[in-house]
Amino acid sequence: MLNYRDLDWKLIGAALILSLIGVLLILSAQYHADSEFARTYYERQLIWLFIAIIIFVSVIHLPMRLFDVTAYMLFGVTLCALVAVLFIGSSRMGASRWFSFGPINLAPSDIAKLTLIFALARFFAYTKLGTASKQRLALSFMLTIIPTALILKQPDLGTSLVFPVILLALWFWSGLSLLHLFLIISPLVSLVAASHWIAWAAYIAVLLTILFLLRPGMLFGITAVVANLAFGIVTPFLWNRLADYQKLRILSFLDPGHDPRGAGYQIIQSKIAIGSGGITGKGFLGGSQTRLDFLPERHTDFVFSVLGEELGLWGALIVIFLFAFILYRAVRIAARCRSRFTSFVAFGAASILIFQFLVNVGMTLGFMPVTGLALPFVSYGGTSLVLSWTLVALLVSADYHWQEY
Repeated sequence: MLNYRDLDWKLIGAALILSLIGVLLILSAQYHADSEFARTYYERQLIWLFIAIIIFVSVIHLPMRLFDVTAYMLFGVTLCALVAVLFIGSSRMGASRWFSFGPINLAPSDIAKLTLIFALARFFAYTKLGTASKQRLALSFMLTIIPTALILKQPDLGTSLVFPVILLALWFWSGLSLLHLFLIISPLVSLVAASHWIAWAAYIAVLLTILFLLRPGMLFGITAVVANLAFGIVTPFLWNRLADYQKLRILSFLDPGHDPRGAGYQIIQSKIAIGSGGITGKGFLGGSQTRLDFLPERHTDFVFSVLGEELGLWGALIVIFLFAFILYRAVRIAARCRSRFTSFVAFGAASILIFQFLVNVGMTLGFMPVTGLALPFVSYGGTSLVLSWTLVALLVSADYHWQEY
């Protein structure tokens, strides 16, 4: 029988405060909207919060052993859903990402984040392969690349980025060295650096120096060099294959003034909103960028911009502190769990929450490209809110059962 007094109420309280802040920001973001439907977004968010808490309570009553035993089955069902949504899903703005059930839209990509954590946690918890074994790395990579490719097909670049991050986080938590992790992601750095031949040449020189000094092994070193050279060489070809709007999004991230009325508009208006909030903000419902409809997607992707404009630096710091606290509690829980499976699940849950937080806040400040990733607990969206609370439920359950093997 679950003893509610022994639950991590500090973690639960932080998640609840963030969710209520989100409802208030959504209310403010759409308070002056022309559409009556848009003005009631906050009411639907409250309903979703109620549903999310019900799911939270349900999940904490389930034994972690159940997720352990059914991990691969749940992952397989999710893959089938990701395939099905490409053919029978609801399409919006050229993307097929949701199953529609009347007023309810369900995004299987969010569920896939959970089931990938379960599948990878089970794999890492029970595999007998060495930490840096090529077979271990390859099998875990295959588990990750399949849902990533299906989500890219929708297309949904922002969500697809979460899956490699989960893998990298669990590689790290399983004991893979920072050197090996750097060498694994280094081809992506080479891909970016190859946009200018001087930057690419300097990066390759740094890479070769690191390999010479640290000597990770001949095979691993040769593979890293070949992969970096290959990714750098194909950069111009990949750039030419991008759609025009994708090129504009990248160029606008590097220089928002490149297309100030098009792809760079969101970033420019977001910076204006946050900067104009100052230290104390303009007050609840008092944001001019929000009220005059200059700030796009202000209840979803750019809800942090509404926070910065209306509640200022102090309001932003409160939200940042709450996310930092959740990360601290999550890592602490993962570190003390005796069950390897449970520990991996807890750290995977933490990686999703903190990555989406960093990307969302980063793109509102112009440090990250616009990807469409929601701010956990705060952005409008039922599936996102339910996912966030399910991740908290897994953390709370892991903490409650930390002594179990």
